[in-house]
This record gives sequence, structure tokens and C-alpha cells, in this order.
Amino acid sequence: MIEWSDEDLMIRDAVRDWIDAEVRPNLDALESGELPPYDIIRGLYKTFGMDELARSSFRARMEKERSGASGRAGGEAADDAADDAADDDAGTGRGGNAAMSMLPIIELCKVAPGLVSAMGVGLGLAAGTIMKRGTVEQKERWALDLLTMEKVGAWAITEPNSGSDAFGGMQATARKVGDEYVLNGSKTFITNGPYADTIVFYCKLDEDGVEPRDREILTFVLDTGMDGLEQSRPLRKMGLHSSPTGELFLNDVRAGADRLLASGKGGGKESAKQNFVTERAGVAAMALGVIEECLKLSVEYAKTRELWGQRIGDFQLIQLKLAKMEVARLNVQNLVFRHIEMQRAGRAPTLAEASAMKLYAAQAASEVAQEAVQLFGGNGYMSEYRVEQLARDAKSFQIYAGTDEIQVTHIARDLLSR
Repeated sequence: MIEWSDEDLMIRDAVRDWIDAEVRPNLDALESGELPPYDIIRGLYKTFGMDELARSSFRARMEKERSGASGRAGGEAADDAADDAADDDAGTGRGGNAAMSMLPIIELCKVAPGLVSAMGVGLGLAAGTIMKRGTVEQKERWALDLLTMEKVGAWAITEPNSGSDAFGGMQATARKVGDEYVLNGSKTFITNGPYADTIVFYCKLDEDGVEPRDREILTFVLDTGMDGLEQSRPLRKMGLHSSPTGELFLNDVRAGADRLLASGKGGGKESAKQNFVTERAGVAAMALGVIEECLKLSVEYAKTRELWGQRIGDFQLIQLKLAKMEVARLNVQNLVFRHIEMQRAGRAPTLAEASAMKLYAAQAASEVAQEAVQLFGGNGYMSEYRVEQLARDAKSFQIYAGTDEIQVTHIARDLLSR
């Protein structure tokens, strides 16, 4: 793939028109936290029929899974069907229009990247985990409402004292008591946490005689309002204001076995790693949106802003900034195109490949946005000029879904293991 098709461009233009009508007028309210993003995202789904597409795809996959599970030993067919359904319905799929899953991300990130974070966590991480690891009953109980955005999903793994050491430093626990588990612990930096209806919660099995760092990782599905579960108010943060982030506190929350997702191959840790791949690869599309918007705004400003009797675009140092932005745009766009081609071929990137995509794209977006602020000068530091918001939002790409430093580690380990 070397360019968008005519059909892709029609989709892009339709999404742009919708964003101009529904998102841009509400940007101040989204940025201030006055307006949670979920009704706007639901509007996107209804406008483009994405909710009905998710329903029909989900039903078809459930029928396929039931027939496969009854016809093949060990549930192998069911696992395959579950993975296909998770990929298709979470917008990352092999079976659908891969470009359609990327174009809304790119266009939304030109205006409000936080909307994509809020949407992506609910679909790709919360719903995706349930679709990959849940039983048919669990999927029907929780996943469909997440896939259609009727309910808000959160994916809770990060803790105050673990950060990048997500598994080894995890302190949240599940203790088996009779037929139930008793959950305790806290999570932080949880996207959608304050408003989540459904929470995919990672913790360690409280096992006597096993070192804490070596204990099994379990994954539960929790509902808002459960006794002992507290969801904080949105946290204040540097950027991504249109994506609410919060904390979770669990004090003796009782969860039955019906809320425990199957460990599968590699257990809960492997489940989380699969989601890291999805999340990190998606950052490239988010970064492309920010880069394209910063470049567009910078070119417009360079053509109209005058100093010493001439437009600043005539100065060579300004031209250098614009040229570097265009190089970054081309490189990140090619990463996105490569990812789309991989999806169409039914191949998912490895963790190292996804980490490489995220590392480069995140750094490129942050650098381009900072250069846009510099090009605008004093105006770029003012919130009325949108490069200020985009620079704050772009910085988050280098932190969440694994910091730059963690991406380097995953890439290097893969290279050294060959």
C-alpha cells in the first residue's frame, strides 16, 4: 500500500465533516473536563453504523465459536474464533476494512487525541481482553456493550508503585475464599477509570509459599458499584484532557469465578502482552494525526505571518522546520500503511515490531509538535493556537503504553535473542 484509495479518501472526508460538526465545537468543554467524551464517541458509532457492524460481527463470531467449540477438541476452534472476533470488533481486524479502523483515529487525533485514547481502551483493551480470554457467557455478558460503546470500559494494570514494572511490582491481590475471590489493591493512571461501567482488572493470586514477584497473574471483570470498589474523580494532567484518567481502590471486593477470565497460554501476563501489541501499534496512527495537523497549521502560519516585511516561510530556518515535519509525516504514514497491509494479510506485529513503531512515531509526533510551537513563537505558547494543545497531547505518546525506555528494551531484547 503506497497511498489511500478513493474509497479511503471518501471515508476520511466523511469523518472530517463529522468532526467539524460534532467535535470542534465541543473542544473547549472536552479540554476543561466539563464534557466527558463518551456521548461524542457514541455519536461517531451511530453516524457511521459502527455500532450495528459490531453487533452483527459479534453475533456471527459467537455462532462460529459455539459450533467450533463443539466440533473440535480442546476448544482450539473457539480460541481462534475468539481471537478473530476480538480483532474484528475492536477495530483492528483481519476481516474488515483495515483502513476504516485507522482513518477515524488519524482524523480524531488532529483535533482531540484523548477521544481516541478513551475509545481505544474500551474497545481494544477492555473488550479485546474479554473477547480473547472469556467464555461465550462472559463475552455475551460484558463484551458486546463495550464493542458498541453502550458501556464504558477500563483496563486496569498500572499501580502507584509499579509503573513500567507492571507485572513484577504488582501488589493487587486475589485471595481464594470458598467459591469466590477477595480482591484488594489500587490502580492508577487508568483511562476511563472515573466513568467505567466495566473494568478488566489484573492482580496476583495470593499464594502461600510463592514469592510475590513469581505469583500467577489473574484477570477479572468487575462492574461499577460493586461493594468495596471505589472509582476516583478524574485526575489533573498535562495533556489528553479529553480522555478521563483516574484511580481505582479495591477493599475486599468479592468476585465469583464467573468473573475470572481464562488464563490461556501464558496466563494473564501473556494476555496483557497481546494488548500491549495492539495498543503500541495504534499509537502510530495517533501520531500521524498529530503530525499532519501540526504540519498543516505550521504551513498556514508560515504563509501568513510576516516579519521584517516578508512572510516567515521565506526564512530558511522556518523552511528547515517544515521540511523535517514533512519527513516525519512520510515516515510515520509509511508505518501506518505497513500496519494496514499486515492486518490485511492476517499477520499481527510482534511485540518488538509494535514497540519499534511506537518508539519512532511517538518521538516524531512530540518533536513535530514542539517544533510547531517554536515556529509559532509566542503565539504557539497560547492555548488559543491549537499547537499548544497538540504539543501537550503528543508528549503522552512517549509515556503511556510503555515509555520510550521500555520500547527500547523490548526491541533490543528481541534483536539480542536471535
